[in-house]
Amino acid sequence: MNQEKFIIVTGATRGLGLGCVETLLQKGHRVLATGRDPAKIRANLPDSLHKKLLVEALDVSSFESLTAFEGRLAELTDKVDVLVNNAGIFVDDRSEAPLATPVEDFEKTLRTNLMGPYRLSQIVIPHLKRAGGGRIVNVSSGMGQLAQMGTASPAYRISKTALNGLTATLAASLRSENILVNSVCPGWVKTDMGGAGASRTLSQGVDSILWAVEIPANGPTGGFFRDGKPLEW
Repeated sequence: MNQEKFIIVTGATRGLGLGCVETLLQKGHRVLATGRDPAKIRANLPDSLHKKLLVEALDVSSFESLTAFEGRLAELTDKVDVLVNNAGIFVDDRSEAPLATPVEDFEKTLRTNLMGPYRLSQIVIPHLKRAGGGRIVNVSSGMGQLAQMGTASPAYRISKTALNGLTATLAASLRSENILVNSVCPGWVKTDMGGAGASRTLSQGVDSILWAVEIPANGPTGGFFRDGKPLEW
């Protein structure tokens, strides 16, 4: 993607989302960065990058917030090139067995990690179609792989398995529209969510996500990748 694109990134107040926004701005793209506390986004980016930065409040777990965002997006642009569904939460006790996890934790996690990307995709797809095609990148996790499913943190794991299912469904339905939809695992990254003991740097995680943002029109769709390499579902 050498030419300027209009790219939406959710969960951009910190960590991988903020890192993606910064790198995309450095590459010359116009970025609409969203988060529950949008003031943090501008505050955490160099002033030199603010020229092509748009910031909007968005809580993907709130359908009211998503509906309000839909109206504001229509005022900002009629075309979008890329949607990066990055916003997510991890509220599990990391040692928790499935039947010990409170139902409320499952509901909260699924609402943020699955239903948020689902509703936001509904909102953005018409803008992608008006652009003549585009990309949807769902930031998933290897913890959601059925091939290597564990027992700890079931709400997070299952939400990412479901997000991968959404990826496959969207990819199949949008293939003829030149909209490529892929899930990406950034790996275990040193962020507030990943913790200081994580094995990968922020830049490695960002690069893994941006690979799916920048794939060409003849690239893959409906897949699950880390660092541009396919993962088992």
